[in-house]
Amino acid sequence: MKDIRSGGRQLAASIPGLFRAVGLLVFGSMLGACHAPGWDSYFSRGVGQLTQDEVRERFGPPHTAKNPVLGGDSLWTYRIALGESDLDRWSPTFLTEASQSVGAMMGRPSEQQKPTLYCYRYSLTFSEAHVLKDWKRDECVPGTRDSLKANK
Repeated sequence: MKDIRSGGRQLAASIPGLFRAVGLLVFGSMLGACHAPGWDSYFSRGVGQLTQDEVRERFGPPHTAKNPVLGGDSLWTYRIALGESDLDRWSPTFLTEASQSVGAMMGRPSEQQKPTLYCYRYSLTFSEAHVLKDWKRDECVPGTRDSLKANK
């Protein structure tokens, strides 16, 4: 009989730890959601400051690079996949997504579809001194997100 009681006490003692871990997970997810997609804020803050070397160190080599031999501005492009939660910073579905993540950790199966990803191209213009001069984000195929959302 002692073994059953001590097992019950151990289970009861571990429940607050489980809630604490779930709370930390939700809090961490909320912090991550506030910084998505990250690339935008990084480039916005970096105009006039970031160098090509710093960008390459953080994101790797560009997918395409046009570096004029005789001088002038360089154009780098990166292609990345972004989901709705990345594109809509304050997505109303955030709490639903967070609760599904917590449910999956606790063993409940998730019934929601996987998120749709969209291809975006970041175009970075660097000065002759290799400093970020300007940037923009465009869809790889313009209108893809709008047409997919309209079909849902």
